[in-house]
Amino acid sequence: MNLRDIHTPVLLERCVELLAPAFEREGAVLVDATLGMGGHSEALLERFPGIRLIGVDRDQDALRIAAERLAPFGDRVTLVHTVYDGIAGAVSSTGLHHVDGILFDLGVSSLQLDVAGRGFAYSQDAPLDMRMDQSSGMTAADVLATYSEGQLRRIFERYGEEKLAGRYARAIIAARAQAPILRSSQLVEVLVAATPYAAQRTGHPAKRVFQALRIEVNAELAVLERAIPAAMDLLPVGGRLVVMSYQSLEDRLVKRVFADAVASTAPAGLPVELPEHAPRFRLLVKGAELASEEEIARNPRATPVRLRAVERVREAA
Repeated sequence: MNLRDIHTPVLLERCVELLAPAFEREGAVLVDATLGMGGHSEALLERFPGIRLIGVDRDQDALRIAAERLAPFGDRVTLVHTVYDGIAGAVSSTGLHHVDGILFDLGVSSLQLDVAGRGFAYSQDAPLDMRMDQSSGMTAADVLATYSEGQLRRIFERYGEEKLAGRYARAIIAARAQAPILRSSQLVEVLVAATPYAAQRTGHPAKRVFQALRIEVNAELAVLERAIPAAMDLLPVGGRLVVMSYQSLEDRLVKRVFADAVASTAPAGLPVELPEHAPRFRLLVKGAELASEEEIARNPRATPVRLRAVERVREAA
């Protein structure tokens, strides 16, 4: 199996360009907080022979594959099995307190989508698992079996931004009264049957529900809300953070945290901004950058990506 053939890292050259200034000192440290199959990390280790990597992932299958891929880099690589809001603990476990560059490539990985047995893809029949870490936590099937109609409607609305959330929640409650919903094909069948014909022409009925279930099972937004500030706290002056998001809920959260970090904290009306009120970070890109048409043609999974990046310019007070 050639990992370079099955996994194409998104916005790789742009990530390298943005992180490069943070790696100018010898012994600089990169944290890949969503290691996946290690594509971004491999490229960065090759481009910057002096850096060390701390690779973090909650998915043990991903860690196993990345370990094989990154083995040629020897003791420059340390891999840690944890959710990415455990980034500070992952770094301190190596004896460090600061790192120079951090990369987040959010959402579901190519590995998770392509391995049918994981249940992430509505286009493939599989057990409804959806756990990024299969060693713990409830599955998507557990959610469908135990949540009330109101709870299902809430997660479909909040995490899937699904207009038919109430209709789908009712359909699932009715279907599970007849038989447990254990496989992706069963859920797709329920959702398609509950979708008005006109709505089926605007996209696959299961897309937003599967997204919502995945976010709920993995607590993705709650984890991200803790992880981004924790990552920023690890950066010294000149340290850089790059985040790639693939859906609007993630991107809005990142945008909000970055906006707070680059804003002055001076009280309104203060004639002179004191040093302690100056912004802690600066934006490295204006708004959110998208993949080019050429990249999307090569790698369709880059289509929804939104990239944001910041650099620390002042130590915390």
